Amino acid sequence: MRTPHLRLLRRSWTAALAAAGSVALLVFGFIATPTSAAEAGCRVDYTVNQWTGGYTAQVKVTNLGPAVNGWRLTWTHADGQRVTSAWNATVTQTGASVVAVNADWNGSLATDGSAEFGVQGTWSSANPAPTDFALNGLVCGGTGTTPPPTNPPPSAECGSAVVCSGFEDQTGTTPSGAWQFAAPDCQGTGTAAVDTSVAHSGGRSLRIDGKAGYCNHAFVASTANLSSVGPVMYVRMWVRHTTALPAAHVTFVSLPDSSQGGRALRVGGQNGALQWNRETDDATLPAQSPAGVAQSRPLPTGSWQCLRFAIDTTAPKLDTWLGDEQIPGLHADGVPTQDIDQQWLARTTPPRPTALRLGWESYGTGDDRLWFDDVAVGSAPIGC
Repeated sequence: MRTPHLRLLRRSWTAALAAAGSVALLVFGFIATPTSAAEAGCRVDYTVNQWTGGYTAQVKVTNLGPAVNGWRLTWTHADGQRVTSAWNATVTQTGASVVAVNADWNGSLATDGSAEFGVQGTWSSANPAPTDFALNGLVCGGTGTTPPPTNPPPSAECGSAVVCSGFEDQTGTTPSGAWQFAAPDCQGTGTAAVDTSVAHSGGRSLRIDGKAGYCNHAFVASTANLSSVGPVMYVRMWVRHTTALPAAHVTFVSLPDSSQGGRALRVGGQNGALQWNRETDDATLPAQSPAGVAQSRPLPTGSWQCLRFAIDTTAPKLDTWLGDEQIPGLHADGVPTQDIDQQWLARTTPPRPTALRLGWESYGTGDDRLWFDDVAVGSAPIGC
């Protein structure tokens, strides 16, 4: 998704220069007059989504010269970046040199025609934008500045958010007022309570004693109507739990979704790692292949963890952070990537969450005791 905190569109800079009665075009130092030489040009737009140690980049190459049948785009990663996978092109890296070759179906580029592909990779000390793109050997223009490893973090304050709760307004042990117990499908022995002995901040938190088995749903739902939050919905919560996420599928955050007829967009775990699940078609993010699960993260036990989501309500895109790390396997950007969001993006209808429920739902084995605190939902990024 196009997240405003870590995404930057590289802009193609052009400047018209008048000299000796003729006009020339300057594209990052490559000067071409509007003749046959100017036709032999290209432009590259490079869109980056970056997190600590990793990144994805969407690359759009535009042919400004004569039509070509088969293209080869080259560039250099001079700061130790490594391309690990790609889509819509075959991408290889030898040392610092990177080569992208068209797929069978996108090799023909008319004049002013373009092709898009994506890469995923790693970085360590820096991740500057490439500056030496060349299409079939001809230098291209269009680049920009890579964002720093993390943007200045959004404020943890949530006073203007639609939901901003540390449960300090709860006066008894039973959730009440703005938070109500709910068992969406069926209820068993799972329970919910306001806890005054464990808290992330203040003196209260929401405690869920979750039990295994499908009919042990136990949630506490916010009474706030979230149907107008957006276009990107930002969710922040602190969560602490006792037992490692099991191999079986579990859910601890459920967002009723009007695009699914009220069925839920769910956050939980499977195969020991965090995952998203869509109730309508049971799609998961990431895919539950070994390679997909490896791109997610476990939810640490015995300590408070800051969990954040950004859900685009205009496109099937979302992002997830555990602490300050954007989790690569919990990232859907609109471009299908094998083992990550290929299955998720099979459904193109944008999500439209309308409510928030916190609790526990198990589809097999897996009891857990969880606490939630400092929960916020709004239309602007909310930090930890």
